[in-house]
Amino acid sequence: MAVPPYNRLVPRVQLLATCLVDRLFPDVGLSAASVLERIGYDVHVPEGQTCCGQPALNAGFLPEARAMARYTVDLLSRDAAPIVIPSGSCADMLIHHAPELLHAEPEAAARASQVAARTYEFTQFLVDVSGRADCGACLRSTATYHPSCHGLRGLGLERQPQALLDAVDGLELRPLGEAQTCCGFGGLFAVKMDGISGAMLDRKLDAIDATGADVVIGTDVSCLMHIGGGLHRRGSRVQARHIAEVLASQALRGKDAGPDPQRSGRE
Repeated sequence: MAVPPYNRLVPRVQLLATCLVDRLFPDVGLSAASVLERIGYDVHVPEGQTCCGQPALNAGFLPEARAMARYTVDLLSRDAAPIVIPSGSCADMLIHHAPELLHAEPEAAARASQVAARTYEFTQFLVDVSGRADCGACLRSTATYHPSCHGLRGLGLERQPQALLDAVDGLELRPLGEAQTCCGFGGLFAVKMDGISGAMLDRKLDAIDATGADVVIGTDVSCLMHIGGGLHRRGSRVQARHIAEVLASQALRGKDAGPDPQRSGRE
């Protein structure tokens, strides 16, 4: 499908859904698109998206990671529009690691650097590029925020999610103890070192329960899947939601601007 020329007078973004969102949590992708459209962007979802290569890179399969990174860079190079990703880990992969993986291929490396320069994690794009902390979200609930490691340490995401959540009408945000401590997921780490991962998760769940919040909010579905599964096994009433789902909510205004976060599949 042909991509129309990018027109800055009619702003458009490319949405890279990520594997987990596409396959397991599609409501997160729909919510992200809903929020972007609400604040005035035309959302283009490039056909043919596959894995960006991050899991292969983390596991040490460099040729496979390089091939997936090259394919993703080529796909996103067909459109000059900014790239928005509802995941700090996948955004970190494209921004920092794809150019490194392709450094020995001059043309591919140049494309990777160009893609990296216009790639943003979802909250980063909303606050730093669009200048919108208030996205018109309304949600009557108590919540706490868990910062995922790749977003926090790889991209420096801290004030952006906070600003967005502070602007949600009706949301009471409660501080999370040891907020910057890893939840224990870490991709393949949770499989290879499940005992340590489980102990880290228990510590995170204790901190979440101690807030008394109804919802724990994050920016990566991978961490939320891990946390949500642990909460479910505990029989906890706390819901795990992606920030895009929260920002898509307009419950207090009696409007349905996006998918119902309660149906995210993490309950």
